[in-house]
Amino acid sequence: MMPRRGFILFLPRLVGLLVVACCSMSIVYMLACTPKGDNQQLALPRVHSPTVKEGYEAILQEREEQHHNYIASLKKQIAQLKAELQGRTEQLKNMQNQYPDSLDIWLDHSNPEKAQANLLAFLRSQVDKAEVHSGVKLSTEYAAVPFESFTLQKVYQLEMGLTRHPEEKPVRKDKRDELTEVIELAVGSLNKPEGAGKAKPRVYTASDFVEGIYRTEKNKGTLYELTFKGDAKHQFKKIVLFRPFGPVMKVKNENVNMADTLINVIVPLAKRASKFRQFMQNFREMGIQQDGRIHLTVVYFGKEQMNEVKSILENTSKSANFKNFTFIQLNEEFSRGKGLDVGARFWKGNNVVLFFCDVDIYFTAEFLNSCRLNTQPGKKVFYPVLFSQYNPSIIYGHHDSIPSLEQQLIIKKETGFWRDFGFGMTCQYRSDFINIGGFDLDIKGWGGEDVHLYRKYLHSNLMVIRTPVRGLFHLWHEKQCLDELTPEQYKMCMQSKAMNEASHGQLGMLVFKQEIETHLHRQKLSSKKT
Repeated sequence: MMPRRGFILFLPRLVGLLVVACCSMSIVYMLACTPKGDNQQLALPRVHSPTVKEGYEAILQEREEQHHNYIASLKKQIAQLKAELQGRTEQLKNMQNQYPDSLDIWLDHSNPEKAQANLLAFLRSQVDKAEVHSGVKLSTEYAAVPFESFTLQKVYQLEMGLTRHPEEKPVRKDKRDELTEVIELAVGSLNKPEGAGKAKPRVYTASDFVEGIYRTEKNKGTLYELTFKGDAKHQFKKIVLFRPFGPVMKVKNENVNMADTLINVIVPLAKRASKFRQFMQNFREMGIQQDGRIHLTVVYFGKEQMNEVKSILENTSKSANFKNFTFIQLNEEFSRGKGLDVGARFWKGNNVVLFFCDVDIYFTAEFLNSCRLNTQPGKKVFYPVLFSQYNPSIIYGHHDSIPSLEQQLIIKKETGFWRDFGFGMTCQYRSDFINIGGFDLDIKGWGGEDVHLYRKYLHSNLMVIRTPVRGLFHLWHEKQCLDELTPEQYKMCMQSKAMNEASHGQLGMLVFKQEIETHLHRQKLSSKKT
């Protein structure tokens, strides 16, 4: 009875404890579910509260302030980044001013061993950049750099140069020396013993060379792949060589003042008064009005049309207030070389740049500056490659549709070609021309005299600058090859005449004109039947 009575007495206490525990758990639960404070999460107002609207407005206002603060923080960070970037840019400029030549960093002359290691690392990186071990992705078919192939005797080339030969013996000394060096190096590599074998190694010679291919990427180097005969009939040895190009080096940094550099344009002429009128329009606009540092010397042969030519020259002189011209008349048969030689020697002033020109040439003011910049007394002469215009009546179809001369002077394959076989237009200082011996005056008539002068300069210690220029044009005119010319001169004249007319495609359209018209006629008849 006693235990049961004790249990009954204890039961109310137990129920009280359970009630207290439940209440405690409810309080903890309510505390846990209550929204956080201001610095973590805003408490929403109670639904039945009389300040519901004001509470929501307060929340929205606080959220908006938070966003404004965040945006301000981002703006501050952007401003700091801009300031840092500007500081880095200034540091880079200071480094460039301190080290104007990037090669100076590569080749630290105070530390020869480091300089050599840097240079070797650079050359090895050139091999990695070139397509030696693997190919690279190219955007179009025009981006591919083609190889050229060669044997001991011949080079098979896409870039045919002046000779126009798709295959030839290497004419240029640098190309000849280059390929000879590569073959000798490959033979030497083959004859180096690779192991300590007892068998006597085979001795390779240049006669074992079968063929090779090579190509040059201007910013990386030249890749060579050479094939030699192997030990058996169908076995070969292949050697891959690479000539890496080194870092760009600064050679010279100088100021060039051409403000007082006068150009004497010398034009030999016989008859052709209408062409001279066109030439003087170009000379007046480009030479007198735009350039202003120019003299004109006209060497005229014979007396026919001479008065008309002199009148054109005098009218230009009056209208443009131009006095810097000389007119020389020679009573003899026309000789281009003689006319240019006489005009050059007639000059009595200070050393001057001579521009040997023809009456059917169009030049720009930019070209005159190129003429000055690429000549230097005792050092450089300038042989520009001009752009020769095709026959406009073929290019533009009919005379009525031929545009103005200025609109025709566009450098495109349909309108003309680089006259890389011509050496008549040249710039040089008078002192260099006199010292070289001038023209060969035994050459009469058309052609040959310019090549002889060009060869004289090549045989001297002067640097010959040969490059295409965008501001020098040969205007098309019908060429007459006279019977009085020597066989060699006549052949050169006819070749020049053929090249002047039109491109291969345009000439082809003329040759097959009848076939094309027949085809179009048949197409027209068949369309009518259907």
